[in-house]
Amino acid sequence: MDKASFLEKNRAADLWPTNMKAGMWAFLLHRISGLVLVAYLFLHIWVITHSLGGKASFDDILAIVQTPLFLTLDLFLLAAVAFHGLNGVRIILFDMGIWVKHQKLLFAMVFVATSLAFFCAAYFVLPLVIG
Repeated sequence: MDKASFLEKNRAADLWPTNMKAGMWAFLLHRISGLVLVAYLFLHIWVITHSLGGKASFDDILAIVQTPLFLTLDLFLLAAVAFHGLNGVRIILFDMGIWVKHQKLLFAMVFVATSLAFFCAAYFVLPLVIG
């Protein structure tokens, strides 16, 4: 069996990153960003719960979350929130039958808007991270 016929018969080859189209990338990134947001939610609840132990406990946690690592992670959280929300709007438009034939354009618009939000926030946060 040659490589071409193997790839034609093997449906998993469609999931190879170089073979995926815009809709599949949007699907995967939407699921990944959703998982990141759920993980953040649990982390946020944990931090809030442990900060209720008094002023000293709150100050200790606040000192940790103001480190350059956490400020950098906040940038990626912003990107996850922006992408997940904008891609959700794109999905709602598709569900209503609006711009269904322009999937690649809408995905590009979501990606550009997310990138703009990320880089605008990075402009203000990176001076705090670098020092």
